[in-house]
Order: sequence, then C-alpha cells, then structure tokens
Amino acid sequence: MNPPAVTPAAMFPDSAALPVNLPAVHAEVSAVFARYEDALVHNKLDVLDELFWPSEHTVRYGAGENLHGIEAIRAFRLARPSQGLARTLQNTVITTFGHHFATAMTEFRREGGTKVGRQSQTWVRLPEGWRVVAAHVSLIDPPA
Repeated sequence: MNPPAVTPAAMFPDSAALPVNLPAVHAEVSAVFARYEDALVHNKLDVLDELFWPSEHTVRYGAGENLHGIEAIRAFRLARPSQGLARTLQNTVITTFGHHFATAMTEFRREGGTKVGRQSQTWVRLPEGWRVVAAHVSLIDPPA
C-alpha cells in the first residue's frame, strides 16, 4: 500500500511545491530498497556495490566504523563476515521527494541478538538508477 501523496507546500506554504510520495516513485524506491535488503542478507557484494554511488563523497556510518568514500565501503564489505546477516525488518518508512530523492529508514532485529538495529539511507536517482549516497547503521538496547 502506498502512503498518500502530500506536498511540502501543503505543510509549509512558503516552500516550493515538491511532491512527496508520488506512487510510482515510491514503488521504485521500495523495489530498490527490497533489492538492497536481499543483497545484504545474502552477501551479494556485486549488487551492494552497484546500489551505492561509486563516489569519494559516499558516506556509510556503521555500528563500529565510519566509512568515507566508496573504496572504504567496498573494503569494509570484503572484510566483514558473510554469515549471520539475516535480519527481520520493522517500522520501515520510505519517503520520496519529487522524482529524484528519497530516504529509507528501518529498524531491524537479528535472531538471537539483544539489540535493536536502526538503518537510515539517502537515495538519489542518478542516470544509472537509484543509488545510496549516504547510510547510517546503529544499534541500541530495546526500549524498556
């Protein structure tokens, strides 16, 4: 189910009209987010690499690392364990802005884990398709 389309102009009359959650754009980002998730839990490094912007400006802050640039992100992925990546997502929120920008936020749990994971991604539609330009992963104790 797609969320209703709203515009920042409706929320903030002084802002430029930028459609939020256009159904077709939301569907595109939801599909690429699902493709990313599948690649992540199955350690498909080629797909993960494809879906990140190949730039020195790409940033990924992880639970224990700060990675600046695609080369640092690639090196991290090559070195990390390829087992135990399965997880269950919850409270996923994808928000699109116009036709070329989106955010994807989700919480996750790993089987047997005691922490709640949080993941934030910034997606931009580039000529080659939707790409993550910034990402953040963190772990917290479950709410009491």
